[in-house]
Amino acid sequence: MKRRQFLKTAAVAGAASSIFNFNSFAQSRDPKRKMTLNLVCGAIGVQADQMRAIELASKYGFESVEAKADYLASLSSGEMDSLKRLLRDRKLVWGTSGLSVDFRGDERKFKEGLKQLPKQAKGLRKAGVERVSTWLRPASHDLTYNKNFKQHADRLRQVCRILKDNYIRFGMEYVGTATLLISRKYPFIHTMAEALELVDAIGTGNAGIVLDSWHWWQAGDSVADIEKLRNQDIILVDLNDAPKDIDKQRQLDGQRQLPMATGVIDTNGFVNALVKIGYDGPVRAEPFNQTLRDLDDASACKATVDSLRKAMKLIS
Repeated sequence: MKRRQFLKTAAVAGAASSIFNFNSFAQSRDPKRKMTLNLVCGAIGVQADQMRAIELASKYGFESVEAKADYLASLSSGEMDSLKRLLRDRKLVWGTSGLSVDFRGDERKFKEGLKQLPKQAKGLRKAGVERVSTWLRPASHDLTYNKNFKQHADRLRQVCRILKDNYIRFGMEYVGTATLLISRKYPFIHTMAEALELVDAIGTGNAGIVLDSWHWWQAGDSVADIEKLRNQDIILVDLNDAPKDIDKQRQLDGQRQLPMATGVIDTNGFVNALVKIGYDGPVRAEPFNQTLRDLDDASACKATVDSLRKAMKLIS
């Protein structure tokens, strides 16, 4: 986006905020809740660039929004200042940014991605983004658990050092889905305890986990496990539910439900454990639900934020 186009878009968006801003910061909010309702457009089937994502987040009452690293890294100082003012005007904060580095493949691809990370991290820092996240593949065709663990620790340690230089925390999502665990020859990290072992092995002080209620449930993790964590251990939270009448071990990762849709997953225990430890980061829905993806942008955003608000009403 060219500078003139950016400034024009920001100005229009700022003017529109007085009409469309139904942000829930302005609504009654439980004082015990520190976490923010986070919009990640791609997770709900909405195609949006950074400016469109901010517009949608503000219009439908989200409190934080995904940051797009490449876009932020491309902005001039003036454009960055305009964007930060827009966020303040919309009463939004940044959620997380996805990690662009391919750390799961061959060494060449990893090194190529790593070379681009300092520029992206610098853009994130200038924008005020403090969290980057990714997910861990729960099985491998080629690497045994120990070899895979060592490779992950070595590569992600390099990632974390670059992010730490820019005051950014890094979160890794463990994937507990049973049907994915057995999809390849060698099982890998798929529980909270194992993910925390990887955090310790990385050892940079800025790594933590992405805690997804779906994977927490699939892995057999408990409310007590969450209550043992510290706020700083969690970089991002995902809230999801599961279809009814399907055996837990036969559930498919790409067929989830919005939070509170079915009651299969203990959202009450999950959310209140997060409140108990003072979690203050973003909470997104990531249902991979085709019905949701088939909706128009407005309906998808509204259904998502309504489900997150419903979950927050469980706070006791």
